[in-house]
Amino acid sequence: MQELLKKVEASSLREEPLQFEIGDTVDVHTRIQEGDKERIQIFSGVIIARRGGGTRENFTVRRIVAGEGVERIFPVNSPKIAKLEIKRHGRVRRAKLYYLRDRVGKATRLVERRAKVKDSE
Repeated sequence: MQELLKKVEASSLREEPLQFEIGDTVDVHTRIQEGDKERIQIFSGVIIARRGGGTRENFTVRRIVAGEGVERIFPVNSPKIAKLEIKRHGRVRRAKLYYLRDRVGKATRLVERRAKVKDSE
């Protein structure tokens, strides 16, 4: 049964999966359909959670708008996501950053993660 589900889900997965991690500050470019026109809307924020697997996988992006926290959940494999730009890599030590919901102002900032450098010995 599991093999059958994997084959069915494989057709709905993205050819190039989105590469991101928890704590990254991203711009999610979403396709919006308005009548017969289509436009791109950008939602900027920090990825605070990722859950599910396969076609059911989704991630939560949080940002502050006019002093109020706004969260939006995006399916990873959705064709509505045109592009995902990573602006910053945050250094985190947990998989879910729900504690950011209780923080205000500069306390919501995450320390930037540095690139790993390999020694050439």
